[in-house]
Amino acid sequence: MERVDDETRARVGAPRTHTEFDRLVRTIWRLRQPDGCAWDQAQTHESITRNMIEEAYEAVDTIAEGDADHLREELGDVLEQVLLHSQIASDEGEFDVDDVCRELNEKLVRRHPHVFGDLFGEGESSDKSAKSEGDVLEIWDEVKRRERAGREAAGAQEGLLDSVPRSLPALLQCQKISKRAAKAGFEWSSVDEVWDQVVSERREFEDEERGSQEALEEFGDILFALVNVARHEGIDAEEALAASNRKFRRRWARMEALAREMDADLSSLDTGALNELWGYVKDEERGILDESDD
Repeated sequence: MERVDDETRARVGAPRTHTEFDRLVRTIWRLRQPDGCAWDQAQTHESITRNMIEEAYEAVDTIAEGDADHLREELGDVLEQVLLHSQIASDEGEFDVDDVCRELNEKLVRRHPHVFGDLFGEGESSDKSAKSEGDVLEIWDEVKRRERAGREAAGAQEGLLDSVPRSLPALLQCQKISKRAAKAGFEWSSVDEVWDQVVSERREFEDEERGSQEALEEFGDILFALVNVARHEGIDAEEALAASNRKFRRRWARMEALAREMDADLSSLDTGALNELWGYVKDEERGILDESDD
């Protein structure tokens, strides 16, 4: 690892010291001291779990906004969560932020033999090349398979799906689960077969009593099948639904604006009027309104 770092540091433009990072680590440490902040002192890994999730989502929202200044702030909030978890672990004698950085660095080097060579003696030659993103993903998957095999050889029993976080959003989790199962050979032969599965799952849903746990699970099966349709079509289901959410938000905001122009409130309109406004907004977006419609 030292040789890799020496070679990287010798490159023109390679990052050097990060004074501000060290200052931030010390600030987090100070907040957890006996005479520090009562809130920070009281936190545990469990108590700030949701904070980690929320800060990550806020950072993703900021990326979509394209606001660099806001993104800088939100990334700082994500980093705060990493450092606070690391300090909590350090206070418990488990690990510290240096251990986090060291383990991540080793994993990145190990999973990029096409860049750094076979430093860990795991079978990848130093001249392993990756000419495309697909090549890189193949190498990444192969290294991860070897890592999993190594853990199993050491006595750890790890199932194919065990490393897919259960706390992931359900749609994203479904994508990862389906992709891994498909790679293991549990797969439909065509997208038409997946659509047939969607139809079958709908029938099963309709056979269940409304409001029952069985109906809930059967509806989940419909969604699961639809995610696999997206995978077969090369569509990221999470991004597809996010795009639909953005579109709905945009159209609803336009409906609210139109209602205000009419000195009305959407909540006071009946279903027919709302549908008419919705249709108007859709036509407006498509640019198919006549001048007489304005």
